[in-house]
Amino acid sequence: MKNNSIIIFFFAFLLLMTSCSNDYKFSLETPKKVTLNQSITISLKEKNDKPINKVQFFVNGNEVTANGNSFKINTDDFGVGKHAVSALVFYLEETKKVNSTFEVLADKAPAIYTYKIINEYPHDTKAYTQGLEYYNGFLYETTGRRGQSTLRKVEIKTGKVLQKIDLDKKYFGEGMTILNNKIYWLTWQAKKGFVYNLETFEQEKEFAFNKSKEGWGLTHNGTELLKSDGTNKIWFLDPITLKEKKSIQVYTNKYAVKDLNELELINGKIYSNKYQQNAIVIIDPKTGIVEGIANLKSLHSVMEKTQKLVPQDEVLNGIAFDKENNRLFVTGKNWGKLFEIELIKK
Repeated sequence: MKNNSIIIFFFAFLLLMTSCSNDYKFSLETPKKVTLNQSITISLKEKNDKPINKVQFFVNGNEVTANGNSFKINTDDFGVGKHAVSALVFYLEETKKVNSTFEVLADKAPAIYTYKIINEYPHDTKAYTQGLEYYNGFLYETTGRRGQSTLRKVEIKTGKVLQKIDLDKKYFGEGMTILNNKIYWLTWQAKKGFVYNLETFEQEKEFAFNKSKEGWGLTHNGTELLKSDGTNKIWFLDPITLKEKKSIQVYTNKYAVKDLNELELINGKIYSNKYQQNAIVIIDPKTGIVEGIANLKSLHSVMEKTQKLVPQDEVLNGIAFDKENNRLFVTGKNWGKLFEIELIKK
């Protein structure tokens, strides 16, 4: 009988503790959208004002110093983008993790650019352009679609293809770049890229990308490869190990800029085509802030009238820069022209 009483008491105690535990209702009070250079306070609240033993706060997985049940941060310390906040709450004999996010926007609007056409050159209308780069007087281009993906060396003035290899038909080719006499070429959804000899176009090795979603655009800053994956992120890869080291999030003062596609680094800034928007966004590679937007819709309109393009598919894609002669080239998927243009700030 005594043992039965002890068992009954034990289960009653457990029921009471569980009931008390269930009475706790936690929430993280976090501003949803803020701007750079803004101080914000994040607090843990218990709906019924029940006692809490201790709280530990984390931003992007790193613990931050708290003052009781809240903490203050400056958004400059974290940069633009979405950031994860969590609180580890100790109460009664239990712990619970509470999660939230906050989003940091740029603190100023991007500059708006228009353009002037300097020159026009022929471009292969069968080239579904995914990557474009100027190197030693020639254009190097990659094209997409399964069974049609190619790597090319092209003469600028004539559009003549001087050298070409086909990608295995099971892959959909994407962006490319040239670094240290090697050509790096991405695939779209296979989570794989390839490295080629610049002179012979012979494949030397392949590499996997595991953190980024897909393969879209590719460029470099001299020491790292910079890769887009169709989201608002740009990834930085080690050129030797080809591992993704870090990423930045790309934002204006109003929203995240998604669908980042072909990339080119020009005078220290990332120039990126925004897929299906016929625009180029100019990005600070340190912060992810969009500093400028170039509207090139009228270029697409000209090509659409002369070639009867498919509006949603045969869009602006391809940026190349001749640093020595300060020439900026752009083209599009299956466009019949390569344009040399000058961007003009409004």
